[in-house]
Amino acid sequence: MHENKYNNFRRQTHRLPGFDYGSNGYYYITICTKDRLPYFGKIDNGKMQYAFIGKIVQEYWLNIPEHYPFVSLDAFIIMPNHIHGIIVINQDKTTSLGNVATHNCASLLINAHYNKFCSQSKNLSAIIRGYKSTVKRYANKNNIEFNWQPRFYDHIINNTAELFRIREYIKNNPENWNKDRNNKY
Repeated sequence: MHENKYNNFRRQTHRLPGFDYGSNGYYYITICTKDRLPYFGKIDNGKMQYAFIGKIVQEYWLNIPEHYPFVSLDAFIIMPNHIHGIIVINQDKTTSLGNVATHNCASLLINAHYNKFCSQSKNLSAIIRGYKSTVKRYANKNNIEFNWQPRFYDHIINNTAELFRIREYIKNNPENWNKDRNNKY
């Protein structure tokens, strides 16, 4: 953590500085439960056995493209205490604006790789924030004990070889659960 001029602490971001996380691309993400508690179920003989909240987490994950039409889902896995998934952002699916000047932002460069001070509703953080809050709201409304860890891990997938390697990692995650650093139980 870093100390700012007001003597408060702020969390260090793990985002790539200056990168536009709303730009088209493949993003590998991991979202963990608070204290790595196994809310979502357990691994039995290399297969995930879902708890009720684990089924909800999976259902809501699959619904992400309904709320964000510019998003497609690739490989994903729900594990006892975390989620791995590949989110594909394709802004071209929902916009025909291209590069235009606007009142609120210098331009809407759809494929720009740097942040503009534009709306932050069509980027990776907004997608994950919306997903996490929807699951948490459901849990609260139904008196289900559950909490997310703050933040999430992301990795920008840069090439096809990396995409295939990450897909394979996701697919094999349940079989490797006994060796997983997120497995504290």
